[in-house]
Amino acid sequence: MHFQKLPRSPPSSSGNVFFLVGHHVSNWKTSNGCDLDVRVFDNRLFRKNQRGGKKCFVKFLGASISCSAGARNDALLPSIEQLSDARVIYSVAPAMGHNQESHPESHFRVPAIVNALEEMKLASKFRGSDVIELQHFEPASVDDIASVHARTYVSGLEKVMDQALEKGLIFIDGSGPTYATATTFQESIVAAGAGLALIDSVVAASKIKRDPPTGFALIRPPGHHAVPQGPMGFCVFGNVAIAARYAQRVHGLKRVFIIDFDVHHGNGTNDAFYDDPDVFFLSFHQDGSYPGTGKFDEVGKGDGEGTTLNLPLPGGSGDTAIRTVFDEVIVPCAQRFKPDIILVSAGYDGHVLDPLANLQYTTGTYYMLASSIKQLAIDLCGGRCVFFLEGGYNLKSLSYSVADTFRALLGDRSLASEFDDPNILYEEPSTKVKQAIQRIKHIHSL
Repeated sequence: MHFQKLPRSPPSSSGNVFFLVGHHVSNWKTSNGCDLDVRVFDNRLFRKNQRGGKKCFVKFLGASISCSAGARNDALLPSIEQLSDARVIYSVAPAMGHNQESHPESHFRVPAIVNALEEMKLASKFRGSDVIELQHFEPASVDDIASVHARTYVSGLEKVMDQALEKGLIFIDGSGPTYATATTFQESIVAAGAGLALIDSVVAASKIKRDPPTGFALIRPPGHHAVPQGPMGFCVFGNVAIAARYAQRVHGLKRVFIIDFDVHHGNGTNDAFYDDPDVFFLSFHQDGSYPGTGKFDEVGKGDGEGTTLNLPLPGGSGDTAIRTVFDEVIVPCAQRFKPDIILVSAGYDGHVLDPLANLQYTTGTYYMLASSIKQLAIDLCGGRCVFFLEGGYNLKSLSYSVADTFRALLGDRSLASEFDDPNILYEEPSTKVKQAIQRIKHIHSL
């Protein structure tokens, strides 16, 4: 997801992060607990966690949600009857307050997708029992976030929200720079919680039907660049990584297979599980793009050696390349790993119309990926699969591609031909693509 190459490592070896508030630098360390703080910002009410472990209730964008650190509230999930009929279940967390003017990762992204789903009659109100939107869900707890990220980072980001409210934007030094506003912490835990609620729903449905609904978290800020020690590349918390740990811890789904098809390497997810044999991270991304990681030889270490696969593809790769990658790399890896659940970092910035990269995926590419991943989940892990929105910065190609992803998950025919223009495509670098695929197959004995 982003513009310039920046250091992969966190800004401080001690685990502290520096927040630049206006012209002032604020250095923070871990805090034990946090005070109750109520703020009104753009007509939204936010409350921080309360010291002493009590629940706090948040009115956020019209939804009442609990943010306790204990067990999540099953009463907020759809009923068994609803889950048994659904084919897609999605959650929306647009982070409207987390915004920097004229920034491509803007607060227009999720609303553009939601508007497209409405216009194309793919939203829940048009599809009857086929589609469910989770209207109420709990934010992720601090413990959920800290299953992936250092507590110094989590508590520190929360602590500086007051300064952001007073001073405006905070730029986090050495991270992109990643910015934060007065609402970033609260909206980021809501985004992570939207994904966890989908994990709960999909797992519950998989216990009653072989083909449960696929989940899709329409959320921001994105997450796959956020490293364990802090933010990076405009990502705040690692939404997919947090969901993977939650699926293991809460639902006993030991083996998690993560597919990242964002145009940029998901270095944060990569780092979170680099030595973990129970999480397979597979990323295919544009070679040489931000953040400069994700090389062929990054395969994991220690017990996790072999459960990280990075496939850098040459610029100009498109639909033909991705079909081959799926058949010859993703499928055999997943079959050998035997996952209990598949999670997807769904970045749409590989689209030929996207301004931040140089691949030529089409809307049809994303339809193919979604349909194929859904079938892979049915074949290997009881249909348990959840997508998480990552990149995608041309609002039209983003919204059309997500809509066609929904069609794939619903079993509807693709309407990509109504949007894609084959005349703007050029010949794919097929020789270089073949060489890259053969190299990764050799490294991983596929």
